[in-house]
Amino acid sequence: MKKLEFLLADESATVTMGNHIAQALLHHNKPLSQQAFVAYLNGDLGAGKTTLTRGVVRGLGHQGNVKSPTYTLVEPYELSPYRVYHFDLYRLADPEELEFMGIRDYFNGQCVCFIEWPEKGNGLLASADVIINMAYQDEQRVITLHACTELGESVLAKLASENGS
Repeated sequence: MKKLEFLLADESATVTMGNHIAQALLHHNKPLSQQAFVAYLNGDLGAGKTTLTRGVVRGLGHQGNVKSPTYTLVEPYELSPYRVYHFDLYRLADPEELEFMGIRDYFNGQCVCFIEWPEKGNGLLASADVIINMAYQDEQRVITLHACTELGESVLAKLASENGS
């Protein structure tokens, strides 16, 4: 399973897709004890990257607000069994800023990282397990998920089986 594509009718459907991704992370065949799960999120402003991540974070058990880390660069969520980090690198002026914040420490086992605007951290980020592209299609969104690693393939296979793809 290298690629999946879904049509998302609205914001609610985007959050629901995030919930499905969370369930796939929780129930896929490979534990995240030795490595992080890393997803790169691509898409124009307003395409739904933060909304999708909100669905993932809530699907993994977070009860509170899920806000965009546009100004803080990263929002951490201590959940069980994973620590979830939502990065938004849109306002990153220099990739070296990531070194100063200890970026490599975020990519350890038991971590799930969703990174918006990953090209801004080129060369300093862990490789993606899944690349998620979100695009407008009329009033809806199209989400395409590409697996880049065995871990990514495992998660997409679980997502496909749960969604009848």
